[in-house]
Amino acid sequence: MQFAYAFPTIESSGHSTCRRPKGRHLHAMAPGGRGPWGHHRGGGGPFGPRRRMRRGDVRAALLVLLDEEPRNGYGLMQEIERRSEGIWRPSPGSVYPALAQLEDEGLVQADSDEGRKRFVLTEAGRSHVEEHREALGEPWAGLGDEAGAGRRDLRGLLGQLATAAVQVAQAGDEKQVEQASRVLTDARRALYRLLAEDEASEE
Repeated sequence: MQFAYAFPTIESSGHSTCRRPKGRHLHAMAPGGRGPWGHHRGGGGPFGPRRRMRRGDVRAALLVLLDEEPRNGYGLMQEIERRSEGIWRPSPGSVYPALAQLEDEGLVQADSDEGRKRFVLTEAGRSHVEEHREALGEPWAGLGDEAGAGRRDLRGLLGQLATAAVQVAQAGDEKQVEQASRVLTDARRALYRLLAEDEASEE
């Protein structure tokens, strides 16, 4: 049995993306090129409308994080995603150009740490952050609230369900795998019935 579960995130470019865990994972893609809950992949995210992050948000986030400690580009993207509770995942296409711009302004410089490139604030950069601390704020703050507690909880439950399904697929016998497949199929049908009932009530 093969699973294909995808976790939605939000990029700085405004496009939703899906991160697929390695190995066998829960299949949550609906037929016909649709994502979870029947949304088309090119449309809004499955946990609500996509939020477009401004270029200034990326710039501010980089300055705030680099004021704490030097980081490489990947580490910066990971930390923004962590602090936004997975709601905001900036893309390399937004982070690296922003870092290059900060370098051009003399606020950031790149150095090498054991052969790996990382970014640090210059003295001018630290002065800039200190002077604009209030304006910079925490660009990731409140994004989880915008997504809504219900949607955050639902995303967490989906992760737990995916983990349980993977464990059954890896450790269960054929009978248990078949039972798990029926449970997941019933759950999927029940969820689509919720949408169908909602559409019927609006007619």
